[in-house]
Amino acid sequence: MVAEDFQAHPPFEVYGPDEQLVPFVFSSPHSGRHYPERFLQLARLDRDAIRRSEDYYVDELFAGVTELGVPLICANFPRAYLDVNREPWELDPRMFRDPVPSFANTRSARVAGGLGTVPRLVGEGQNIYARRLPLSEAVLRVEAVYKPFHARLCRLLTNTHAGFGHAVLIDCHSMPGSIRLGDSGLKPDFIVGDRFGTSASGALSARAIAILRAMGYTVAHNRPYAGGFITEHYGRPARGLHALQVEVNRGLYVNERTYRKTDGFTALADDLMRFAAELIAIPLEELSNLPLAAE
Repeated sequence: MVAEDFQAHPPFEVYGPDEQLVPFVFSSPHSGRHYPERFLQLARLDRDAIRRSEDYYVDELFAGVTELGVPLICANFPRAYLDVNREPWELDPRMFRDPVPSFANTRSARVAGGLGTVPRLVGEGQNIYARRLPLSEAVLRVEAVYKPFHARLCRLLTNTHAGFGHAVLIDCHSMPGSIRLGDSGLKPDFIVGDRFGTSASGALSARAIAILRAMGYTVAHNRPYAGGFITEHYGRPARGLHALQVEVNRGLYVNERTYRKTDGFTALADDLMRFAAELIAIPLEELSNLPLAAE
């Protein structure tokens, strides 16, 4: 069944140069826009409503990094179908007709919020499915899409580390334009997450934040998004493996009601190309610095 979902489009793709020039890998795991017909038939939402959890066009915003000698892995499958920024078996028992396996994580905060590996909700609490699914549906998605995606990402990082002695993953996402920071009400343009200093060198986080602020953007650090499973799983700075999550405010470049790019899209993509170029120029020796204290 899952194989049928991606006959016309591979579930994910890797774009990159003939030769990788720097120890960086970029990923866009939530910007997939291929909604398989079989999946839509299972859903109770229409083609517009089901897109509410999508990281609109983030793959296109960061596409220029390949010109800098950096590989970019992008999902074509939508986040509503499968979320690879979760553990492989974060499953909500309420979604399935059959008992979930004993090894499944059914009690995580993400599962409770309807945002497990196979999400139950999109947007502001909208149920995706009209009825419970067979457990086999989740198993097939994990085996046929989730595991191959992570295997490919892991291989990119392993090869990068072997070739350069370090590997840096920049995990690219978008956030709703309505996001505000605590009592201050500040609207961030970007949020840089390093799992509160555990997934990346402090020098790397500081460099990313400084570059964006120098461009005139408002940048937050770790709050409210410190990084998901991808950042946590792959970030091992003591071993020379660093992972940063970069969240872009959708209000900068897209109309969240119509999903259409705004006039700000091109300028933002240009700025992100500059951001990437300056970030990858960080000296490798700085990546061994102590983590940056959370703001």
